[in-house]
Amino acid sequence: MWSRAWPSADVAAVCALYADGAVFYSHPFREVAVPRDYVTWAFADQAEAVCRFGEPVVAGDRAAVDWWAVMTSKDGTVESIAGTSLLRFAEDGRVLEQRDVWVIAPGQRDLPDWAT
Repeated sequence: MWSRAWPSADVAAVCALYADGAVFYSHPFREVAVPRDYVTWAFADQAEAVCRFGEPVVAGDRAAVDWWAVMTSKDGTVESIAGTSLLRFAEDGRVLEQRDVWVIAPGQRDLPDWAT
């Protein structure tokens, strides 16, 4: 589950959530990625991360979930990121397609009463 794998930068745990042939759009204006390639890249500079996820809204084989994190890079830079993931699932429950939209701000930005 992302909420446990993100803080520990556990690429294998995140990738286990995705079906073979899954696609990942990390932002509307980025090219489609293979989940393993994207997660490996995203975690490469991460020294620490704290994240929270909201309660998913589910309809059939699709879901939407909001999330928030404070990330510290290896050089000590701190950024906050908040976003929403739109997901489509395979019959076995793994993700076939993920489309994210998010925003990053410098420093630690707390979001009280959000995604708790």
